[in-house]
Amino acid sequence: QVQVVESGGGLVQPGGSLRLSCAASGSIFSINDMEWYRQGPGKQRELVAAMPRDGSANYADSVKGRFTISRDNAKKMVYLQMDSLKPEDTDVYYCLVVAATAQSTGLYTKYWGQGTQVTVSA
Repeated sequence: QVQVVESGGGLVQPGGSLRLSCAASGSIFSINDMEWYRQGPGKQRELVAAMPRDGSANYADSVKGRFTISRDNAKKMVYLQMDSLKPEDTDVYYCLVVAATAQSTGLYTKYWGQGTQVTVSA
C-alpha cells in the first residue's frame, strides 16, 4: 500500500558530500515522521536524523553539524544532505516513513525503504 524508495547513495571521498532522497508513494492519507537510519554489518540500526510533520529536526550526536534533514510534504519526500563525510559514515542508509493510508486514516504505520549504500573511502 505504501512504497518507500531511497536513492542517492554511492562512493565518496572523505570530506565529500552526498544527498540522499527518499520518496513515499501509494495510498497515503497522511505522513507524520520521516526519518533516516543507518546500519553496518553486525551493528544495530541507528537513528541518524528525524523530522516530524512540524518541520523540527533531531540528529544523532555523531552527525550534528554535518548532516541536514529536510522534507517536501507536497511531494512526499525527505532528503538527507551529508557534508564533511567520514569513513565511519559508511553504512547502508534506510528511510522510514510513518504514514496512514487512505484505507486506515487513523492508523499510522512504519514503512521502511530497501536502503542505499553510502561508502566513504579514499
